[in-house]
Amino acid sequence: MIRSLPRSRGYTMGYGLYVTLYFVFLFAPLAVTCVLAFNDSQFPSLPWKGFTLDWFLADLPARTGIFHDRGNLSSIFTSAQTAILVSALATLVGTCAAFLFEQEEFPLKGALYFLMLAPLVVPGVILGISILIAATTAGTFMEDVLGIDVGILRPGFWLVVLGQFSFITTFVTLVVSARLKKFDRTLEEAALNLGATRLEVIRYITLPFLRTAIIGAGAVAFLMSFENFNTTLFLVGSEPTLPINLYLQVRDGSTPVINAISFLLIVGTSLVACVNLYVGRKTEAS
Repeated sequence: MIRSLPRSRGYTMGYGLYVTLYFVFLFAPLAVTCVLAFNDSQFPSLPWKGFTLDWFLADLPARTGIFHDRGNLSSIFTSAQTAILVSALATLVGTCAAFLFEQEEFPLKGALYFLMLAPLVVPGVILGISILIAATTAGTFMEDVLGIDVGILRPGFWLVVLGQFSFITTFVTLVVSARLKKFDRTLEEAALNLGATRLEVIRYITLPFLRTAIIGAGAVAFLMSFENFNTTLFLVGSEPTLPINLYLQVRDGSTPVINAISFLLIVGTSLVACVNLYVGRKTEAS
């Protein structure tokens, strides 16, 4: 749309209606979920029966709020542990991979870049099943042939970390690579000519330029790991992550504590997004 061109009244009204309907479709379910988190009802749905904080704070036989629900709190803690570890590993490895693909030339670079992108186009269900089968097969072989029991190859926390790491790292690599493409390589050459070592150039010139992208990619990697369901479903063990735990509760029937959890997640992710946006703008301004 060219803003300088005249627009008819019908076009303007249609455009406004489209934008309004789009955002209503996008945010109305989230708003309803947040409102129902405070509904004084035993069911996580309408009708509205009054305001209550029981689904957050109550510790009663008939009602247990999220802050007293050991099962959900444990799953939140498991998801947080997984997300912290996955985002840290993915950010480190993804940043190194971005340097490799953007600043180095080596044989089969195109083929390796294609393989790096593969986890993004493979459905999460297929990826989870494939990792589970590969890990189980490798674990069985090592136990039967070598007599070694490798716990990391069994469904559980570490297999979930490996499964999520396998595709989230690709996302981090793409984000950092996009930023690195805009980097002026002459700055590095000037620093090297002035006597700086390669590590000093990376530390004092390249990484500060990439700081915004690295922080943003790390934040999104954390959120992707925290909410991942498809891949995690096939790799989880006796300690389910929050998405898996919520799925089990919804399947078997639950209370509005699910809405309370959703409300906290919406608020939390919104704060993370705002902080990330603020840090990014502040870094760009400096």
